[in-house]
Amino acid sequence: MGTDYKLFINGQWRESSTGERFPAINPYNQAVWASIPQASDSDVEDAVRAARTAFETRWRQTSGLERSKLINRLADLLEADGDRMSVLESTDNGKVVRETRPQMSFAARQYRFFAGFADKLWGNVIPLDQPHILDYANRVPLGVAVLVTPWNSPMHLLSNKLAPALAAGNCVVIKPSEHASATTLEFCRFVEQAGFPPGVVNVVTGDGRVGKALAGAQGIDRLSFTGSPAVAREVAAAAGRNLVPVTLELGGKSPNIIFDDADIDLAVVGALAGIFAATGQTCIAGSRLLVQRGVYQEIIDRLVVRARKIVMGDPTNPATEMGTAANEPQFKRILGMIAAARDAGARLVTGGSAASGPGLAKGFFIEPTIFADVDNCMTIAQEEIFGPVLSVIPFDTEEEAIRIANDTRFGLASGVWTTSLNRALRVSQAIQAGTVWVNTYRAVACQVPFGGMKESGFGRERGAAALDEFMTYKNVMIDFSGTVRDPFAIRT
Repeated sequence: MGTDYKLFINGQWRESSTGERFPAINPYNQAVWASIPQASDSDVEDAVRAARTAFETRWRQTSGLERSKLINRLADLLEADGDRMSVLESTDNGKVVRETRPQMSFAARQYRFFAGFADKLWGNVIPLDQPHILDYANRVPLGVAVLVTPWNSPMHLLSNKLAPALAAGNCVVIKPSEHASATTLEFCRFVEQAGFPPGVVNVVTGDGRVGKALAGAQGIDRLSFTGSPAVAREVAAAAGRNLVPVTLELGGKSPNIIFDDADIDLAVVGALAGIFAATGQTCIAGSRLLVQRGVYQEIIDRLVVRARKIVMGDPTNPATEMGTAANEPQFKRILGMIAAARDAGARLVTGGSAASGPGLAKGFFIEPTIFADVDNCMTIAQEEIFGPVLSVIPFDTEEEAIRIANDTRFGLASGVWTTSLNRALRVSQAIQAGTVWVNTYRAVACQVPFGGMKESGFGRERGAAALDEFMTYKNVMIDFSGTVRDPFAIRT
């Protein structure tokens, strides 16, 4: 057993009130490497109370300039310790360090980006019909925000929520996934070193019991959740009983469309990165590859050759290209979905099994898997697998590609590969997704809004739009005429 972590509440490290704990298991070798506290309902109440007290007594009066300084310090500390943090995250969830290390830098960039907004949250002076009334609207923080993050990219996805929440002037309670809690708790050391007042940032860890308690907690003002649609329904229903607004960043079954006029070399790389990067365990995975028939077989052949060369192994080794499934339940679910696709008649062209070989025996490794001739009605084309499984679907016309792309209950991301500007614009307009990439895939930037349509959720993270999730408007109307008309006076 390695580190025995503790909860971080009101600026203090403390045990769960029940003393209950659970192990952190390395998905590469299934070794227990840390111990995580299971927070109780009482711990959740303490965390929410600490955040509320900090907001009411100090944080809401803290200037934007001071918040900006503190958030920038967070960025500096995370970036300086990025190597260690990336190894910890790869140890915790099996994602390769060649991905977790850049994610630490991206998270630091997000904190700096939103730190720049903290002292620029301007309101508006609003001209009215009445010349003797001055009206202005201020943007103000909501108060206490609950941030629930998943296991696939803890630091990256936390920065999507925490950076704008703090910049806007909120206090937070964070609940990371029980499958990957370590880096979130380690991050709280940066919160301490940066000098944030106690209670501004709190972390409670544990299983779904903790999430349920937070979603239904009294005294919260916003809940931001990243995860599955099934859990999101429960979270939104619990928050809704207290009329707490929610931001939901959910799953996807994203179409990645290759037209026959595309740069094939670029498109193949984009298709591979879209599904096998992060072992397919990302909500934006391009898990449905739509290929025009003129280049259909060539694309499949190229994908198979490169997929079979993907290097699997120790996620903390920079030479490793693809890591493990993050945990045993996910590992079994992916294999189950592969078996179901074979039974449904999808044509397996490579992969399809748990990976074996030197250094892979103990880990939750799955071969890069590609199915061809997939019908979009098949379960494998409609359900999010969250694994290294690609469904290749042929199409003939642009109209057919758009129809197939939109024939899903999800609407998070999408890709278009073409050398025609007109086609790129037409298809981008027609696809029902929150993000459309053209001649690239999985590109991210802190300046642009990110979020979904349909069952992929609502609300936006990243970009200036993310601030709106954590703020509201307060309107002030001042009559400076010096006279008051009695509304009940008798007028003749």
